[in-house]
Amino acid sequence: MKAIILTAGEGTRMRPLTTTRPKTMLITGGKPLIQYNIESLRDAGIKDITLVVGYKKEVLEEYFGDGSQFGVNINYAMQTSQLGTANAISSAKEYIDESFIVLNGDIIVSYDLIRNLIEKYATRTSNNVKSVLTLISVDDPSNYGIVSMVNDKITQIIEKPDKDEAPSNLANAGIYLFSPEIFDAIDKTELSSRGEYEITDSLQIELEEGWEILGLISNEPWMDVGRPWELLKSNADFLGKMDESIEGEIEENVTIHGSLHLGKNSIIRSGCYIEGPVFIGDNCDVGPNTYLRPNACLCNDVNVGNAVEIKNSIIMDGTNVNHLSYVGDSVIGVNCNLGAGTNLANLRFDDEHVQVSVKGERVDSGLRKLGAIFGDGVKTGINTSVNPGVKIGDNSFINAGCVIYRDIDSHSLVSTHTNLIVKSADKKKKEK
Repeated sequence: MKAIILTAGEGTRMRPLTTTRPKTMLITGGKPLIQYNIESLRDAGIKDITLVVGYKKEVLEEYFGDGSQFGVNINYAMQTSQLGTANAISSAKEYIDESFIVLNGDIIVSYDLIRNLIEKYATRTSNNVKSVLTLISVDDPSNYGIVSMVNDKITQIIEKPDKDEAPSNLANAGIYLFSPEIFDAIDKTELSSRGEYEITDSLQIELEEGWEILGLISNEPWMDVGRPWELLKSNADFLGKMDESIEGEIEENVTIHGSLHLGKNSIIRSGCYIEGPVFIGDNCDVGPNTYLRPNACLCNDVNVGNAVEIKNSIIMDGTNVNHLSYVGDSVIGVNCNLGAGTNLANLRFDDEHVQVSVKGERVDSGLRKLGAIFGDGVKTGINTSVNPGVKIGDNSFINAGCVIYRDIDSHSLVSTHTNLIVKSADKKKKEK
């Protein structure tokens, strides 16, 4: 058994975090999203994995290499144009000579789900079975590909039907097991009305040609991480399952409650107060007198200064959070520098849900508390304040004392101008 992971897309809903990396390389729980799927496949016994790459492919290639450090063998297949799932799968055809699993890189799946999929295929009673689809129950079928099924055999796949016309509430979860015959169906697949080659159309061709497709109804956990604040939810889920691990140094007079991962060559200085779960990567310097609250995730080479408070946030590699700053419910990219006294607000005055701009539209995050989203290389001056839900593009500079209440594009310089009134305080000069 082999596997294909689809990771060619840009992830525009995740901007500005995806300006410099594919969405699947965003960090949650201390690892890139896609790494969880690679490890789940490995643990299920699948070692030959092909990554279908495109946008910013060099980031994936540099991190994973040939896969040997992760206990797998990784090949890379280039999808030159974003022409749909069937097109993406066909781009990896040269690496496939047996049955294989297909995963989307931004949908995090468990080891148990993959094992269940393999077992379902292994126990099939007919050689006509060429595909297995993972299915989940959904409340609104109009947002998914919905199947008709008799026993465990799929008879029809309908893409995004009206709610009152849906044949069931069982949706295609985008996690597949295919025999190599799927490539024949892909070759016969025509462009859809969306201008893409849809894998659901390829599956419908298999059905029409008499092949059997099984459905696996799954209750195993999986996470679809599509928008920035969903990174925080998945981060909290992973940290909640994290094992305690202390490899760095903890000075005297540090208080720790709950689980903590402290990486190699990292130090927590005296006076810090930590409420787990908290993840601190390698080569980090935290404190003194820092307050880390639940679900704080500091990646590698992060420096956190005196009297800083961080809560439910992801701080990526090489970022500095300097003294007297507050970071709440935020995602901060790599190599950022938050000047002393930077405050990232996470709660609206009216206590309503925080709104966020996604692809040019204002979206309700559904969250009462949500802070800022920073791209890579953002630098803030001292006493900068950022309102809830604001996104700041990569390599932007915010001068001292600014209050940021709207999104800032990448490569921007933000300043505030005030008129200073300077008068002499010397009484003798005034009397003359």
